[in-house]
Amino acid sequence: MDFTDRTEIVDALYRFGLGQDLKDRELFASSFAADAELDFRPAAARWGAEPPLMTGRDAIVDTILALFEGRVDTTHQVTNPRVSVDGDTARLTALVEAQHLLSADHGTHALLKNRYDVDLVRAGDRWLMRRVVIENAWYTGDPAAIFG
Repeated sequence: MDFTDRTEIVDALYRFGLGQDLKDRELFASSFAADAELDFRPAAARWGAEPPLMTGRDAIVDTILALFEGRVDTTHQVTNPRVSVDGDTARLTALVEAQHLLSADHGTHALLKNRYDVDLVRAGDRWLMRRVVIENAWYTGDPAAIFG
């Protein structure tokens, strides 16, 4: 694995987080392969929520941005990335701290520390997330700040 691959692999997760924070559809979508799968079910199970498995880049982007647009302000911080590459596929694990605050009332918030397990594919000089599984290590606050 060369330095460029590692940088681009981690950048896919940065695009994921910052795309949500800025509510930038193009940036957010640029993190996913067309056939991506996003599984937030393990994290949400910690507080009894049962979101669906999200499949397909467009469905993931539409679902998440619609959930937050005009309702939730977010910040995502990515730490502890570990990367392994096998040809044109890669695996990334990282910790992501995600703050969710109701736009109308920042006093209602949920702070999550999540473990991400990500499978990626090479797409030219970029890497795209194909499978993302999110598990929650801990959270504080009110999960209603995420799901309403």
